[in-house]
Amino acid sequence: MPKLDYFFSTISPFTYLAGTRLTEIAEKHNLEVVYKPLDIMSLFARTGGLPPKERHPNRQAYRLQDLARSARKVGLPLNVSPMFWPTNPAPASYALIAAQNAKNNGNATGSLDVLMHGLGRRCWAEEKNIAESDVIAEALVESGFDAALADSGMLAGAETYAANLEDAVSRGVFGAPFYITEDDQRFWGQDKLADLDLYLEGKL
Repeated sequence: MPKLDYFFSTISPFTYLAGTRLTEIAEKHNLEVVYKPLDIMSLFARTGGLPPKERHPNRQAYRLQDLARSARKVGLPLNVSPMFWPTNPAPASYALIAAQNAKNNGNATGSLDVLMHGLGRRCWAEEKNIAESDVIAEALVESGFDAALADSGMLAGAETYAANLEDAVSRGVFGAPFYITEDDQRFWGQDKLADLDLYLEGKL
C-alpha cells in the first residue's frame, strides 16, 4: 500500500478547513496516511516564515479575508479570531500521535482524520482550548478512541513530535497542511487537495 506523509499543525486554521477530505482521497487511492503533527511556529522559524501576528499588516488583513472565504467555500463554521488561539499545540499533537500508535498496534479503530478535524473545530468554531486534557479527551471519544490517550504516551509523543519537525524541514515542508507522496511530490495547503487527487489519478 503506498504511503502519504501528512504534515500539519493542530492549531492551523487551514488544517481545520481541510475537513476530512483526505480520508476520501486515501480510500479512493488505497493510501496509507502517516499523520505527522508538528510545531508550526518552530517550522516557520526554521524555514523563513513568520507567525501570523508578526507578519506585515497587509498580510494579516489578507489572511483574515482568505480564511473567511475559504470557510464559506467548504461550508465549515469558522471564527477568524478564536478565543484560544494560539494555544499550546503539543498536548493535542501528543494525543494524536498516541492514537496513531494505538491504531498501528491494532489497539484502536478510530479515525485520525475525524480526530484532527474535531480538534480543529473545537479551536476554530467552538471556542474551546485544545491544550486542555478534557477537550482533547472529548475529541478522542468523538472520533472513536479511548479518552485515556489524552494523558498517555507523553514521552513517546514528545519524541515523535520533535522528530516530525526535523523530518519536515529536511523534506522541504514550510507550512501546514502539507502532503508528500512517496515519489516526493509536495502539495501545500488544503486548497491543493484536488490537485493531490488528480496527481494520484495520473492526470496531473
